[in-house]
Amino acid sequence: MFKMRKAKNDEPTAPGQVKIKKKSIVPGVMITQYVEVLPEGTTTPDFTRKPIALTIQEGKLAIFRAIITGTPTPTVTWVRNNGEINEEKYKMVYDTSSGEHQLQIPDVSVDQTDTYKCFARNEFGKAVVTAALNVIEVGFKKSKAMQQSRTEETKPEIDEKFWELLLSADKKDYETICAQYGVTDFRWMLKKLNEKKTEREQEQQRVVERLCNLKPIETRADGTAEFELEMALKDPSSKVFLFKDGVMIPFDIDTNEKHALKQVGKKFVFSINGLNPEDAGLYQVEVDGVKIFSTDLKLPTVDFLVKIQDVKAQEREDAMFECVLSHPMKKITWMGKNIPLQQGDKYDIAVSEDMLIHTLVVKDCLPLDKGIYAAVAGLKSCSAWLIVEADNDPNSHGKKKIQTFSVNLPASKDCNFDTPPSFSVPLKLHNSPESYECYMTCAVTGNPRPRVTWYRNNISLSTNTNYYIINTCGVCSMKILKVGPKDSGEYTVVAENPLGRVECSTKLIVKGIKLPHSF
Repeated sequence: MFKMRKAKNDEPTAPGQVKIKKKSIVPGVMITQYVEVLPEGTTTPDFTRKPIALTIQEGKLAIFRAIITGTPTPTVTWVRNNGEINEEKYKMVYDTSSGEHQLQIPDVSVDQTDTYKCFARNEFGKAVVTAALNVIEVGFKKSKAMQQSRTEETKPEIDEKFWELLLSADKKDYETICAQYGVTDFRWMLKKLNEKKTEREQEQQRVVERLCNLKPIETRADGTAEFELEMALKDPSSKVFLFKDGVMIPFDIDTNEKHALKQVGKKFVFSINGLNPEDAGLYQVEVDGVKIFSTDLKLPTVDFLVKIQDVKAQEREDAMFECVLSHPMKKITWMGKNIPLQQGDKYDIAVSEDMLIHTLVVKDCLPLDKGIYAAVAGLKSCSAWLIVEADNDPNSHGKKKIQTFSVNLPASKDCNFDTPPSFSVPLKLHNSPESYECYMTCAVTGNPRPRVTWYRNNISLSTNTNYYIINTCGVCSMKILKVGPKDSGEYTVVAENPLGRVECSTKLIVKGIKLPHSF
């Protein structure tokens, strides 16, 4: 069963009703159970397949797909954050053959760019998941011949750094690098890349016998960054050089100087110690004048809007740490007792669709798991304690406990939790080079949830498709995909609800073209 609704806050909890947070088998799905104990044969709603974020060209067909379970059969509802879902522009479909619930958006337009939610409800609980839709504006249409001619004219302007990164990157990273440099013709890119790879491999054969296991640069919790490769030199006396943004930089072997190299057999590990913002840039390794490897160190000016908090768990329970960033990041580093943690049987590491909310779950806690855990994002970090209480119940010794996270709510009383809007984190001053991405972020509180509007030089940006705006859990962010001179000016965020109105402002200063051949 489908329903269409306008986005709004969740329904209030009934007097005496409980809200039990449960963990889904699918990361990013939030489940709430309304009863202490489920009757036999019933289950709360859940997603076995969640809708994923979509980036699609305007005029195409966009489809969010979800597979939902639950007994009795849940009612499915689709909503969007900043707009209404109606039958004219949206189509709700249930595919009986695949079991998919679909939200279809034919002939999608840029004004439908938004964050969408899918709710699944039955009398025993609900499940909800979010997915972002980003629509790329095409502009006026051209003939195929004109488009091809225009494309061929502009392609030579691509910064050479783009090709250097692709030549050393894994295939799974091609799409990210192309998005960073605004390259959309993937067929042309792959053809050109194969030509350059052939040329590069022929050059490398003069100085190396074998080159493999290229690992891009990564920042670490101890304030260092490392990248590595395996390389067998034809001549052991060949000189290895390190460059940053085309300038050769000295390094020491097996030391803790600013730039260092550790070599074990054919494995070369380059490190940068005492990281600071000036260390960002393109690092390249050369052997006797031949380029071997390139990797880009980015140090975003990210901060923690919400830091991880101390967690107390009983033995054999799961424990969860969660933080909210001021700048979207696909991945942060989680540390436990100064050791990097990886996704696996012991740890669940997840990130929200907008890449702002990062979560670590320590599964099946044991006394040896207690200690300090840390989240590291760029040059910033925060830490908290995990306290594991011993299980003194002999009947449950050695058995994993069922997670409920119960919150028993008392009967409704005459009280008012409404608050006017306020900025817990205001906008910061931004300086951005021309043709780069720029993020602006602030955090807003208030109840009812404030309505947020962005302005540039007192002109609303709500319908301007050059700016990608999203609000998640009170974190309001705006992304300018490609900064230009016209983006300079004063930016203002206005938050208002029935109790009041507040605003904060900042200025964006565009520095001009940093690289003469970038676009």
